[in-house]
Amino acid sequence: MTQKPRNFPLPLSSVVDARAQRGRPQGGTATPQTATRNAALDLARSAARSATTTVTAAPMQAAPRPAVSEAVRKAMVARVASQGVRDAAVLAALETVPRHAFIEPGLIGQAYVDASLPIGYQQTISQPYIVARMIEVLRDNEHGGRLDRVLEIGTGCGYQAAVLARLAREVYSIERIKPLHELAKSNLRPMRIANLRLHYGDGMLGLPQVAPFDGIILAAAGLEVPPALLQQMALGGRLVAPVGGSRQVLELIVRTGKAEWRRETLEHCHFVPLRAGTIG
Repeated sequence: MTQKPRNFPLPLSSVVDARAQRGRPQGGTATPQTATRNAALDLARSAARSATTTVTAAPMQAAPRPAVSEAVRKAMVARVASQGVRDAAVLAALETVPRHAFIEPGLIGQAYVDASLPIGYQQTISQPYIVARMIEVLRDNEHGGRLDRVLEIGTGCGYQAAVLARLAREVYSIERIKPLHELAKSNLRPMRIANLRLHYGDGMLGLPQVAPFDGIILAAAGLEVPPALLQQMALGGRLVAPVGGSRQVLELIVRTGKAEWRRETLEHCHFVPLRAGTIG
């Protein structure tokens, strides 16, 4: 990358409402974003390997959060790498961002399991593997991984936006559910991320006022990618999105001309559905 992303923490100037590698190991198939039956056991084994425990995140609520071992987060990253993610910068960002700071206190014990978790309003925080995989694909561009301006559709609790902010110069994220938009602001504010802008609105419309984007990432699956988002891609820009209904695939779209796009199916996945409009 020719321009290194800013390091955490950054000056508190925003988080405001401002209005794969292509190949994977043989036999590799994406793990669905669902909690596994032995999730708690997996976390317990990882935690037991560390004798030192530290608290790294600001509270999401007034109540204190349980301590979380750094070794548990590193074990999560190691599992993600074993599933085929090779981008060292993506893995480093995943290790830096405290996932447990974005999860309800009652689910802290599952924060570093490789599974999606509920965040309310029938939405989820994405599986760590799929977050890393999608960003890795986004970075596998003709600019050596440099991402100047990225748009995320579906802020949710803010976790993926925080990871993206470690890897891109500017990140814009849209959430259509107002309480989740407010939750993301609350989660992200203590992290002092100056290159991230959160917006409440209809993600299917994108943000034409700040387009074009050299990277667009969707955290919800539609039957097709909204045409407005395709038009907001820069020439050579990359869009990564889950596409489908009950059966979904991860799709990469690259803009190759003014009215030309190249599509590539990557792997199976499972996301919440993409919907239009807003919920106050």
